[in-house]
Amino acid sequence: MAIRAAAAAVRSIQEGTDARMERLGRAMLRARLLEEKLGSLYRAGRIVGGVYLGRGQEALSGAGGVALRKGDIFAPLIRDMAGRLAFGEPMEDALRAYLGSRLGPMKGRDGNIHRGDLSRGILPMISHLGAMVSTLAGVLMAKRMKGEKRKVGLTCAGDGATSTGSFHEGLNLAAVERLPLVVVVADNGYAYSTPNERQFACADLVDRARGYGVQGHSVDGTDPWVCAEVLQGAVDRARGGEGPQLVVGKLLRLCGHGEHDDGLYVDSKIQRSERGRDCVQVMESEMKKRGSGKEWQSWRAEAQAEVEAAVIKVSAEPVPDPFEEDWSATKSGSEAEESGSS
Repeated sequence: MAIRAAAAAVRSIQEGTDARMERLGRAMLRARLLEEKLGSLYRAGRIVGGVYLGRGQEALSGAGGVALRKGDIFAPLIRDMAGRLAFGEPMEDALRAYLGSRLGPMKGRDGNIHRGDLSRGILPMISHLGAMVSTLAGVLMAKRMKGEKRKVGLTCAGDGATSTGSFHEGLNLAAVERLPLVVVVADNGYAYSTPNERQFACADLVDRARGYGVQGHSVDGTDPWVCAEVLQGAVDRARGGEGPQLVVGKLLRLCGHGEHDDGLYVDSKIQRSERGRDCVQVMESEMKKRGSGKEWQSWRAEAQAEVEAAVIKVSAEPVPDPFEEDWSATKSGSEAEESGSS
């Protein structure tokens, strides 16, 4: 009986892992193909504002979105398309922000990277330079005061953002209050064009966790399986009352800072190192080794069809009309909501 029970437990864990990896793999593919389309739309002049892609960071970002539950709070940044999609943001809403549709959560009134949806637990980004750490800490404090327990908040930062005052103040507050906060640092080697050696003197950013009094975890950001395991563990520990968790993933941004930037400043030696691996290709290769290559191709085909259908749908939607716009920041909540839905 004990042996059968143990075997059943192992099967349950394996099935849970397989389901998690399918969610992650699908999110990575959907994000990669959607962002490739966004790059094309930007070059075609159909997107106003900048386009910042998460190419090479899909495994780390997506693993964070997969690890969260409904009711948790996610504060994504400019390269977190995979995390957004994994956490439940509809692809159409992402496109609505970029193409200015009035039917999206931001109703065409804000820039594409500042989008969010509070009904889904996704905070609109204020800034990618550490500001969301303190913002999310405040949300978690409010939830504690309201008696809402076992809710986790997860946000992200680049290596450059860890040098800002906002990052320090937010993480320090979270550490003192032992908030269920997970901060994921995508150490992609450059703060725009400034390399790590000109940003910080510590050997590894995860070393900073000890100074804050929080738990730190290093992860190979190019390995989807390792990312899924480490992020799930960090979220579980935060949910279990162990306080803030700092996860640092080493990887490389496989594109320029934005679509306006060619990224020629990136050291070719880093590009050829393991850090420069493409996490999407890593997952595809591993699935082929496991005999799941056809499944991967099926996911890719489904994601590509979803992207094309979403672009067609959103392209036909209305954009804001300044002659009909009657929203005002001074209106009460009910008035603003009513005018926004009209």
